[in-house]
Amino acid sequence: MPNAIEVIHLTHSYGTHVAVDAISFEVKPGMTFGLLGPNGAGKSTTIKMLTTLLPITAGNAYIEGFDVIHQPSQVRQVIGYVPQLISADGELTGYENLMLSAKLYGIPYEQREKRIRDVSELMGLKEVAGQLVNQYSGGMIRRLEIAQAFLHQPRVLFLDEPTVGLDPAARKNLWQHIQELRKQFNTTLLLTTHDMDEADHLCDIVAFMHFGKIVMMDTPHNLKMAVGPKATLDDVFILHTGSSIKETGDFNHAKQVRTTISNL
Repeated sequence: MPNAIEVIHLTHSYGTHVAVDAISFEVKPGMTFGLLGPNGAGKSTTIKMLTTLLPITAGNAYIEGFDVIHQPSQVRQVIGYVPQLISADGELTGYENLMLSAKLYGIPYEQREKRIRDVSELMGLKEVAGQLVNQYSGGMIRRLEIAQAFLHQPRVLFLDEPTVGLDPAARKNLWQHIQELRKQFNTTLLLTTHDMDEADHLCDIVAFMHFGKIVMMDTPHNLKMAVGPKATLDDVFILHTGSSIKETGDFNHAKQVRTTISNL
C-alpha cells in the first residue's frame, strides 16, 4: 500500500533563512502523524508546502501518490486543511459557512445537504447550525472549521495547531470528534502542536522539529522508553535539543532545562 504522505528532503527558504531544512518522513494511510516543536521550528511552513500554499525550494513531497510540485490540483482534491488562524466567517451561521465550503469544494448540489447534515452531527454542531458563528465558543468554531475541511471527505487532513487557545475540556471534546471522523472516513491526519501531552495521546508517530530539522522521530512510547521509564516527551525533546519546547528564556527556565538534562 502506498504512503499517504511521502516527504523527501523537503526544504523551504525565506531569502537566506532556511525555515525547513531537507526533512524526510513517511506517513502510512490512516495514521496520525505529529510534527512537534516550539514556535519557529518550521512546522507551519512544512504544512503550507504540503498543502501547496508555499513553494518548495528543494526536495519534493507526494500526497496519496500525487506530486506536490507538478500535480498541485490533484493534491488539493484529496486533502483538507485547517489553519491556525480563524477561517470561519463570524457574520454567517454555521450552516452558511458549511454551504459556502461545499460550493467551493465543488460538491454536487444534490449531495450538499446530506454532507452538511452528516458532518454537523459528527462534530456536535447540529443544534447550533443556525446561529451566527460570532456567537460560538472557541471550541465550537474549531469544530466548525474541521467540519468544513471534512465536507469533501479528504483522504489526508492537515491540522495546524488545532487546539491552540482551547481549554482542556474543549481540547478533549474536539479530539473526540476528530477521532470519530477519522474512524468513519479512514482519514490520515498530520497535525502540528507544541502540546506534548496531546501528541503523546493522539499520535501514532511523532517527529521533533528544531530549527527547521527533524531531530528525532518514532512512536511516543519508543521515544520515551529510550530515555527512561518515567520520561515524558518533554524530557525527550530537552535531551535531544538542549531546550524546552516551550521556550521562555528566563533564568528559571534555563535552570529547569539544565537540571532535566543532568538528571537524564
